[in-house]
Amino acid sequence: MNSIVKLWRTTTVRLTALFILIFIIFSVGLLGYVGFQTSIEIQRVQAREVNWEVRQLRNLDRRGSLRALIFAVQRLASQPGPGIYYLGNAAGEMIAGNFPDVPSDVLAHPGHYTFSYSPVEAFGRSQRSNRDNPRRSGARRDSDVVPPPPRQAQAVVTSERLDSGLRLVVGRDIVQRRDFTQIIVRTLAYGLGGIVIFSALAGLLTARRVLRRIDTINATTRVIMAGNMSERVPVTRRNDEFDELASGLNDMLDRIEQLMQGLKEVTDNVAHDLKTPLTRLRNRAEAALREGRSDEDHRKALESTIAESDQLIATFNALLLIARIEAGSRTNALSNVNISEVVADICELYGPVIEDAGGMLEEDVEPLIFANANRELLSQALVNLLENAIKYGLKSGNGAPEGPDDAERRTIRVGVRRRGERIHIFVADRGPGIPEADRKRVLERFVRLEKSRTEPGSGLGLSLVSAVARLHRGTFALEDNHPGTHAVISLPEPGEENG
Repeated sequence: MNSIVKLWRTTTVRLTALFILIFIIFSVGLLGYVGFQTSIEIQRVQAREVNWEVRQLRNLDRRGSLRALIFAVQRLASQPGPGIYYLGNAAGEMIAGNFPDVPSDVLAHPGHYTFSYSPVEAFGRSQRSNRDNPRRSGARRDSDVVPPPPRQAQAVVTSERLDSGLRLVVGRDIVQRRDFTQIIVRTLAYGLGGIVIFSALAGLLTARRVLRRIDTINATTRVIMAGNMSERVPVTRRNDEFDELASGLNDMLDRIEQLMQGLKEVTDNVAHDLKTPLTRLRNRAEAALREGRSDEDHRKALESTIAESDQLIATFNALLLIARIEAGSRTNALSNVNISEVVADICELYGPVIEDAGGMLEEDVEPLIFANANRELLSQALVNLLENAIKYGLKSGNGAPEGPDDAERRTIRVGVRRRGERIHIFVADRGPGIPEADRKRVLERFVRLEKSRTEPGSGLGLSLVSAVARLHRGTFALEDNHPGTHAVISLPEPGEENG
């Protein structure tokens, strides 16, 4: 009982029941219309046949051939079928035909009539008439006559008074139309019964199939809720809507698993990378309290504590900004931005900084490049790349001796260019570069290569750049500059991101 209720509650079964009801209504209407039109057409055919027979018999009477008229009527009457024929004299006595019980008013007044009669009585009297007139009928013995079961019939006739004074009645028993109607009703009943049964079976089978797929999805979700984030919804080879749903759910689960893994890594990295500066901060404060004897010592300890605190605040701010970017909280802040102007402004701001660090800034900015972007975030990403280039890229010749080409080694190129349907914002230096095996790993949070451990930083700069690129539906890549690093933010042209 519960399974039946569960099946009825499914959308598939309810839709199937609705479709069955609509199909039944349509079928009843269609078959009813076909039956009605067919009955009308049969009536018209019968009327045309009766009129044609009346005209032929009237022509025989006009030619004065009574014998031919009687022979024609009797011949028509002896044929099997629904035909009704009566030829009588002026006194109402039947001369020929198969229907002696014509009502008197039909004989008295010519016209079209419909009346009920008992075929058994008419049949019996007709046979007695045939027995009394063996020449006309070729009468059979009473023992050969098997009367049909009693029933009430209806006749549609045309009554005529011929020029010779004879009474002619020609008509049809409409039992044929009734039988046809009964056939339609029976066919409709059997057809509707079959439709209901087969549709119900099809609906149950479909509902069971749908429920089986849904139960599979529910079972997968329960496993995932139990803690197994690697579980996925099975995908079949049918490529139907359930497979599309399963693929979408699996993609969502992959993304959730990535976020959960990233959160775990962030937690581990925060615990690992922030533990050292926090411990150092505490030790310095403790040392200042224990060993500091002068105001100068206390001042130095406080300055060191403030610097360490600023670094921690910057780290947490970077983490918060990356989290907001990855959550898409700033997507609504995108607008049509002149990227060329943004890059030019950053170059103007950092030109003196690079010169103070012993380097040289080279601009390569293509004018009037626009993109749907967040100016603040793109500026922050470009600043991070320049900070990295200054910090790691201005190492003189990778430790090589000074030479005539040292100016080229200490040049940082910054620019923006169109490349096909993409916009490339790049920062290139001639420093030691990043090994190819580590280029993807350094985009993760808190990842710092061994050779950069001695430099100040949190390992979040490139992670922030990568998050900004994803927010703008772009990509961020680190390439070899032979030597050095060529960092590229690739953004779509306006309109491409919506295509």
